[in-house]
Amino acid sequence: MHFISTFLICLIFTTGISRAQEPTHGLSLFGAPALEKNFAHYPYVNPQAPKGGELRVAAIGSFDNLNNFTIKGNAASGLGLIYDTLMDTSLDEPSAAYGLVAETVSHPTDFSSVTFTLRKQAQFHDGSPVKAEDVAFSLKALRDANPFYRTYYRDVAGTDILGPHKIRIRFAAAGNRELPLILGQLPVLPKAYWTQEGRALDATTLTPPLGSGPYRIGRINAGRSITYERNENYWARDLNVTKGRYNFDRIKFEYFGDDTIAFEALKAGEVDFRREFSSRIWATGYDIPAVTENRLKRETLPLKNGKGMQAFVFNTRRSPFDEALVREALNWAYDFEWTNKNLFYGQYARTGSFFEGSELAATGKPSAAELKFLTPLRDQIPAKTFAARVTNPVSDGSGNIRTQLRKARALLEQAEWKIDGGKLKRNGVPFQMEFLLVQPAFERIVAPYIRNLERLGITATTRIIDPTQYQNRLNSYDFDAIVASFAQSLSPGNEQRDYWSSQSADTPGGKNLIGIRDPAVDTLIEKLIFASSRTELVAATRALDRVLLANHYVVPQWHAPYERLAFWSKLAHPDRMPSLGLGFPDLWWQTVAKPGEGK
Repeated sequence: MHFISTFLICLIFTTGISRAQEPTHGLSLFGAPALEKNFAHYPYVNPQAPKGGELRVAAIGSFDNLNNFTIKGNAASGLGLIYDTLMDTSLDEPSAAYGLVAETVSHPTDFSSVTFTLRKQAQFHDGSPVKAEDVAFSLKALRDANPFYRTYYRDVAGTDILGPHKIRIRFAAAGNRELPLILGQLPVLPKAYWTQEGRALDATTLTPPLGSGPYRIGRINAGRSITYERNENYWARDLNVTKGRYNFDRIKFEYFGDDTIAFEALKAGEVDFRREFSSRIWATGYDIPAVTENRLKRETLPLKNGKGMQAFVFNTRRSPFDEALVREALNWAYDFEWTNKNLFYGQYARTGSFFEGSELAATGKPSAAELKFLTPLRDQIPAKTFAARVTNPVSDGSGNIRTQLRKARALLEQAEWKIDGGKLKRNGVPFQMEFLLVQPAFERIVAPYIRNLERLGITATTRIIDPTQYQNRLNSYDFDAIVASFAQSLSPGNEQRDYWSSQSADTPGGKNLIGIRDPAVDTLIEKLIFASSRTELVAATRALDRVLLANHYVVPQWHAPYERLAFWSKLAHPDRMPSLGLGFPDLWWQTVAKPGEGK
């Protein structure tokens, strides 16, 4: 889920006896939500957007599963289109959401539970009503089926059905201020459907499941394409949170063997839209008549959300990647400046924080507020945590990184790795590692890094496998090094357990790809989750950032300051785009097709 964003939360700080909050139409981490009750529509939509047409989008690889709630198989792209959640995320307010299936939401001031009152008109695609028992079932079934949800909803103690359309969800401990809004993200699944014999939420299926969202699954060509059809009878089509959205009659995901083929399909007019992740293609690949004639448009869209961390990730479950000295040495061998100049056309900046691009990123030396979290852990964390934030090596971009390699070699020697016959060895065993890749385009990026590692005496190779094999290898943590991303919202919380906690380190299919088992990290995660104010949340997050960086768990890669989009001019989007997301495909629509656009 790129892969899941963290929602909303209402910060009401009180002391003494917990009081019940009045039911409200929306929640926000930063005080009251910006939009008042009964607002007409989101400010970033076009409420007059025309309905109709077909959108064609490229997907890479294949799929063998229409159940996106299990870690088994490869789920088809776009399955979120068939489901509704309790609340709908605003793309213009950090950590804010408004009622969708839930008409109102409330919680006591100590955040010990949350209560949702459902809209009576909410219904599944078969016309059956969405009820409180469906919410209770969804919560339990998702936790049973998927390790991510088990971690995400770990602090949920139980549910109380207060009526056909009202449910209270109790928490194991008070003070988890994010949890009410995390539960607002809950996809509501039909209990009657999933409890029928032969159906299981932890199993794969190619039978289209029952949903309640704006689209239904239409035509399926297993492994090759899937088409979603707009539900003309969508129960929420007139709500303020859906007005101006879900405009295409059909959305088709067409699968291609790799990204190069997908790009050629865009140029040939066989797909309509592309988020461009390749700096090389963005710089050199669009010199074609369709772009010159403005039939194929290119746009850059700056967003205010954080960049998170994309990195070379090492599996600390394996030796020698379980040693911080070795991991630090591997960072000194990576020459970002040369790579950016020669492979990326200077389009990227180096990522220096797990919370890059936001106020949550640690900078300089720890503040007094951060030291309140770090000082009690002094004996458990690297001493460098208390100095200036750990930063990446910087080269001159010439490709000559002898100084960096000398530093790397010194660190490896500290870890008792020595050159023997031209190879780096310890106790006679050579240092060998494999970069496991799923995108062939990354091979050219890894190749110069491997050359630098070879200069240290390390034997490094790449292996490219298909998406199914790759996901299976990730689920079982069967790799040395991979390229991975850790997306972050502006209000981090419970998802941090899945990323970094000891409890998630050996959970198959989890997001703790690194395999971190560190009591200090566990402590900081809980401090972050149970922060009593925004100020405390920021300080706890920065403290966590410092500890993760000081342990050198990854070799940080890069980020772009904007999104790069290419799309045929028959597509349109609102003039006033949201600040925290692309809103694709739900905010976009199709205009009259121009000659030469698509087939």
